[in-house]
Amino acid sequence: MSNNVQYPAQSSASYGEFKKWFMDKLFMGMSVSEYSRSLVTPFNLLAVMILVISAPVFLMRYTKGLSSVIHATSEYPWGILLSWGIFAGEPLFASGFVVAAAYYIFGIKSYRPLVRLAVLGGMLGYAFAGSYLLIDLGRPWRIYFPMIINFGPSSILFVVAWHVVLYCNVQLMEFSPVILEWLGSKRLHKWAVSVTVALIIGGVILSTVHQSALGAMYLLTPGKLHPLWYSSHLPLLFFSSAIYAAMSFAMLLAFAAVRYFRDKCDDAFLRSVPSLTLSLGKGAALSMYVYLALKILALAQDARWGLLFTPYGYWYLVELLGFVVGPMILFTIGIKKENLSLVRFSALYAVTGILLNRVNVNLIAFNWNMPDHLINIIPPWTEVIMVMAMITLHLLVFRWILNRFPVMRELPEYKGTH
Repeated sequence: MSNNVQYPAQSSASYGEFKKWFMDKLFMGMSVSEYSRSLVTPFNLLAVMILVISAPVFLMRYTKGLSSVIHATSEYPWGILLSWGIFAGEPLFASGFVVAAAYYIFGIKSYRPLVRLAVLGGMLGYAFAGSYLLIDLGRPWRIYFPMIINFGPSSILFVVAWHVVLYCNVQLMEFSPVILEWLGSKRLHKWAVSVTVALIIGGVILSTVHQSALGAMYLLTPGKLHPLWYSSHLPLLFFSSAIYAAMSFAMLLAFAAVRYFRDKCDDAFLRSVPSLTLSLGKGAALSMYVYLALKILALAQDARWGLLFTPYGYWYLVELLGFVVGPMILFTIGIKKENLSLVRFSALYAVTGILLNRVNVNLIAFNWNMPDHLINIIPPWTEVIMVMAMITLHLLVFRWILNRFPVMRELPEYKGTH
């Protein structure tokens, strides 16, 4: 009889403990009022304003169709939404597979403090890339249909779609030890760590093929893509450029973590950032030399030299000399002088060059000979605000995770387990 009386009390105590644990996790140990006050910042106010303005635009997209908010047509299927969200962003989000492969497969142990941050950057990047695709699809709730029911394995889009889905899940599993440490689940954490190497190998395969497949899509457009950007080497060019883009993005992630989340970093992470920046800078510079050689090889093989002395040729030289050779030289100088500021600037410069290249391939050089081409690719304000809203959400989710999860620090009870 006494046991029956104790059960409700025990249940109430368990619920109280769970509630306290949950609130501490959610509000980082602050009370609701303290946490609410901490949210009133200039960035958060700007984020709210962007999201509020974008809400009716997203509603219009799903009630009146995609054509009500972007200028997409049969001639211009890719607007700034997908040019930014998938083609420009995904080379950067390869940071997860590049850094993880360096540590787990190639045994470069110095990369250990950066692995989780790079994997998080890749995981969120690919997840949001899928979100951009869901916005663009006519009936996003039927995305499973061409992938499972009526699929076409010979289609490049089929390959790209499956790679995004699989890689998002693989990176979520790669990041799962961090989530389990946050939740305090030691048994599942041990299992998650034990399968990490297998997941990394699978992620490297998926990401390698995926980056190449994005370039392979444009092999189908020899009459639409300008000859200077079109090449049978496009899959290799997309993959090789993704390598130095990923390394550059990883450097910028590390710098942002130290600059804006210093209190969430442990001493090991803070000490490692300078040496990791130089190491990644060397890798990025070497990759850029390889990429430049491949670009010149593609020009020579296709005999496109004469096109360099045309208006589009001058723009091509701006991309090649200004945004490939330029950061490549700055990387070399920065590494030789061990100038961290210059190496980080070179990383930002290189990332800008990758974004320019993908926008060139996807928009500016695509259907270049159509009437009023440059006017037709100017996006409407509704499409711009959707992109701004997605970037804002991306940053908010990224910040939320970094503030709570042990990404740049090791918890004492899990030290040395990964």
